[in-house]
Amino acid sequence: MIKDLLKYSISNLWSRKMRSFLTILSILIGITAVFALVSFGQGINKYVNDFAQEMGTDKIMMSPGGFVPPGTSNILFTDDDIDFIRKVKGVKVVTAWMAGTGKIEFKDFKEKYTFVFGFSTDSEEQRLMEELFGVDIEKGRNLKRGDVLKALLGYNYLIPNKLFKKGLRVGDKIEVNDVKVEVIGFYEEIGNPQDDSQVYLTYEGLEEIFGDKDYEYLAIRSAAGVDPSALADKIKERFRKRRDQKEGEEDFVVQTFEDTIATFTSVINMLNGVLVLIALISLVVAAVNITNTMYTNVLERTREVGVMKAIGSRNKQILEVFVVESGFLGLVGGILGVLLGYGIAKIGEFAAKSAGLTFLKPAFPLWLIIGCLAFAFFVGAGSGVLPAIRASRLKPVDALRYE
Repeated sequence: MIKDLLKYSISNLWSRKMRSFLTILSILIGITAVFALVSFGQGINKYVNDFAQEMGTDKIMMSPGGFVPPGTSNILFTDDDIDFIRKVKGVKVVTAWMAGTGKIEFKDFKEKYTFVFGFSTDSEEQRLMEELFGVDIEKGRNLKRGDVLKALLGYNYLIPNKLFKKGLRVGDKIEVNDVKVEVIGFYEEIGNPQDDSQVYLTYEGLEEIFGDKDYEYLAIRSAAGVDPSALADKIKERFRKRRDQKEGEEDFVVQTFEDTIATFTSVINMLNGVLVLIALISLVVAAVNITNTMYTNVLERTREVGVMKAIGSRNKQILEVFVVESGFLGLVGGILGVLLGYGIAKIGEFAAKSAGLTFLKPAFPLWLIIGCLAFAFFVGAGSGVLPAIRASRLKPVDALRYE
């Protein structure tokens, strides 16, 4: 019976190819949008989770209150502040960095503007910073004591026509705010254009060019066996008292690395939810379209239903015919939508990679594929229930004499 039911339903849909195609198209669009958007959301979440696992959970960040671009805050930390935090029990390593916006020139090519950071040359502090930024040296060497006018560059400086027409090499000279600086190395690719175009100097190098002596951001590594959350609370309380500020009115923020990742993840999830909700609107339209199609089918096949009932078909069997047909429309639309969504997501990945956003990679977990197919089927089948009930309740005599 199941085999016969499927053959009968498919033959009915095939006999109305154009209508079936348009109905499938409506659900295909919705599933394509949902699949592509969710796959990118899953890809970003995977990137963040992998990054968090790689970096560990022993890090704490201190920054000015509120979001401000690097080099623009008037809330700064001093060497005395760093020494104060270093003495807090449970703190293993403290490092800080300065920042400014610099004009970068190379030979006669058009100048570029980017963030310039000043880092410590202490090996433990450098390692902490590299863990936070998620990078290692790609070419050349790291900054060391005495490198006043020497610089590490982001990965994009290596690539011709990325920032300058010609790719740079170790030993080349660039100008930062009209001051000549020697390139000693390059960081490996991070995955977004801004980070991969930054310039990194020593504290002394940044002071030489910008005149800055204080720091905008602090990074702290907790000692082994110390809870980073408890340590962050302790640092916040003691530093608030040091600055003589009331609780809740601090001009600085102290966050564990886990808190930072959780905040970022929640924002991404909220954005994905809004985008998927917008995509689901097209599925509502598809459901209405399927309902309309099945109602039309019932009207066109009234005599057919009458014949089926006259030869002994029960209401349940009539109901199954129309539900299977609408569910089949939804399933086909879902399969095509998943395939098209996969293609669009891969095209989007290629476009993101071309723009330097290599971290934007879609992920296609099995639950997403099965979920989209099941959702498409149930949207289709559910939309056909009311027309199917109407068909199953037709009286044989009335159906047979229907014109």
